[in-house]
Formats: sequence, C-alpha cells, structure tokens
Amino acid sequence: MRIERDIIKSFKQWKDDPDRKPILLKGARQIGKTWAMETFGKECFDYCVKFDFDRQAELKSVFETTKSPDRLVKELALYCEQPIVAGKTLMIFDEIQECEAALNSLKYFCEDAPQYHIIAAGSLLGVAVRRHRMTVPVGKVKVIKMFPVTFKEFLRASDPSTYGWIENLEDICHLPTIILNKLNSEYRRYQVSGGMPDAIVALLDNKGVGAVESVLQDILDLYELDFAKYANPLEIPRIHALWHSLPAQLSKENRKFVYKVIKSGARSKDYEDALMWLEEAGMIYRVYDISKPGMPLSAYQETDAFKVYACDCGLLRRLAHLPASVVTDPIANYSEFKGAMAENAVLQSIMPLLDGMIPCYWTSDRKAEVELVIQWDDKIIPIEVKAAHSINGNSLAEYNKKYAPSIRIRFSMLNLQYNGGLLSCPSPLAGWLDKLLELCITHPIT
Repeated sequence: MRIERDIIKSFKQWKDDPDRKPILLKGARQIGKTWAMETFGKECFDYCVKFDFDRQAELKSVFETTKSPDRLVKELALYCEQPIVAGKTLMIFDEIQECEAALNSLKYFCEDAPQYHIIAAGSLLGVAVRRHRMTVPVGKVKVIKMFPVTFKEFLRASDPSTYGWIENLEDICHLPTIILNKLNSEYRRYQVSGGMPDAIVALLDNKGVGAVESVLQDILDLYELDFAKYANPLEIPRIHALWHSLPAQLSKENRKFVYKVIKSGARSKDYEDALMWLEEAGMIYRVYDISKPGMPLSAYQETDAFKVYACDCGLLRRLAHLPASVVTDPIANYSEFKGAMAENAVLQSIMPLLDGMIPCYWTSDRKAEVELVIQWDDKIIPIEVKAAHSINGNSLAEYNKKYAPSIRIRFSMLNLQYNGGLLSCPSPLAGWLDKLLELCITHPIT
C-alpha cells in the first residue's frame, strides 16, 4: 500500500522556484522523511543521490577539508553511482546532524551554487543542534516541517471515492449519510493506527491489529532508545517520566499539564529541559492558555499554564494501552480519555495548515474552556472539540458572548453546517479546514 504524501507537492514547488534555497527538513522520527525525499528524487529528477552521514562516517572528512561547493560536489561524486548534474540531480543529505560541517555547507551552496537541488534531514535534528550547540545557517535554508500522515492522506489511500467527494465539495451543507458514515468509520480506524506510515500500511494491508500494535510499540521503543542516545544522562529519567505521564495528563477533565502527575513534589524548573527536549524531537505539542484572544496570540500566552499533546494519536493510544477495539466501537465510553483522543486527533490534523504556529487554548475563571484557538490570517478563531455527538456545554457560547468572533468552529461527529458564524464540522474534516474556512468567507450562509 502506497501512501501519497502532500509534502511532495511542496517539494515540487520548491524545485521550480528560481530563488530556492537548500531545504532543511524537520520532523519526528519514523514519519517518512527519508521515503519522501527519495520518492521526490526518483519521480522528479533524472538522478537522485543520497549521502547518509550516520552510515557513511567517511563523508565527514569531505566537508571538513573544504567549504567550496564545486570541490564538495567533485568529491561527493566519488561516493555515488549516479552523476551529480546541476538541475538534474537531487542531492539528499540524510542524518545531517552527524556532521556539523555538512550542515554549515548549506550556506555556501545557497550563496555560491544555488543551481544544485539539496534536501537535508536528520533524526532529532533540533535536539542535536541544541545539545552540541551547532550553528544552523539561518536565512540560507528553507526549513520545512514534516508531520505524521494526516487523516486526509490516510483517506486518500483507504477510500479514494470518499476522498474525492470531499475534495470536490463546493458548498457547506449536510453531507449525505453514506459519506458521513464512511468518514467516521475511516476516522476511527485512523485513530487506531495514527499517522506513522508503517502502522498505516499494516492496517490498510489487512495484516491485523496485532501487526499495527507491534509497529507502534517498536516506534515507542525506538523513542525510548533515543532518550538514552541523544539526551543528557541527567535528563533521561525526567524525559522518560514526562513522556509516560501524557495519558494521565490528558485524562484529567481540564487537561492542563500538572507536574505532580509526573512525580509527587515535581517542580517546573526540574522538567523544563525535558519538555523542551520532547518538543525539539517533534514528539509533543505544548498548547498555552491565553489571557485573551488578541493579535498576535503569542503575545497573550500564559507561560505557566499549558496542555501537552502527542505528535500522533496512534502513538498516544498505544502509550496509554488503550485497545484498538475500544476506539473502533462508535458507542464505546472511555470517559475523559475519549475527549483527549478527539482533541489530539484534531490538533494533529490542523497543524500542517498553520504555517508553523501552534494553537493556544482559552479559559475563563475556570468556568469555561475552548480547546483550541488559532490565528488564521487576520482572524482569531476559537475551536471547540467534542468527542462524539453530544455538544452540551457553554464554553463556546461564553467565548462568543465575550469576544463575538466572526467565525467559530465546533468539531464533533455531527454533520456539516454553517449557521450564524458557527461552523459545525465533522472531526474527520479537520484536515480540510483551510478549504472550509474559505467557503465560509466567500459563501457565507446564515
């Protein structure tokens, strides 16, 4: 089963940009970065050469002896079977965190040899840069953040006809029952596998839930090994404890991150580095409370009040030891954690649409809470997330009464409609939020 990744489109746009810079590709482990680079190279170039600085340690000496792109290309050509031809060859620098000189070389390729197409990526790149105090050529590279497979990409592979129907949606109106039922069914399956490509392939190839669970557990085990390999020894137990506290943190009614959930007597100063490590590894998102929904949102963050979500709902489910059968049962009741899974999946769906910005959330005197607040162009948009069909609660109404936003959103498992500035949207359509908001603005229905 092949999963088409939307990031390939971004790569294609970059390829034809006359002002392009080398790409620095960032993202969590096991989300398919190497696959995406190689697939792009094979499909869009005459030649594709990959240099892996982890497996080919001898490559480091090439970059440590010269900064000249012309000389680098000549020497690198000795390590590959295909030619390196400007405009016809994609050069992939994989595991670039293993060679700081190679990372710095991107600056010189940008300045002196922009005719070459280069994409660089690395495991835990952000972690390695901070730990080893590496210099990143800021302004000389195009940083692209890659995410786990979205539900939109999942649906394109699992149910092409339903995907096509949603892609051709031209108005905000009730979806046919058969389309809504298919969306909800596939969305529950997606919450089982999450966005890790190997887990999705195991699911869509009908290898059984056991195979999916095995893949996800292998990834979690790999993450644990990364703690030991890339973290400061003093931080390893704290990172481990914090990561494993996620299910308990999100099972609380208000989801706010509480240090004592990790360990009795735990203090923020003891775990701030661990939080940063997991953030830089792309494993978590830290969503801050805001004092009010002002522009820009970052100016109103309450830095001591935040929620922490996992980068992937499938990994979160496996980390919590929540059986797949519970998630796929539409009437299963697993209390607060069902709401946590719903919020995590929606956040995961909209992150690729937000151009690097992470949403916030809003609370009012502990009486109301809107799960997500996003900055969208010149608008601040509140987003309420409901786990199923029940939309009880007054939080979004309280927000609307206080701030009167032009658009507000409620995700649930109910049908699609737009009325009085409220976009009621099935959660599976979170990945189409950009399209839906455009329809709300250009074809308002009241």
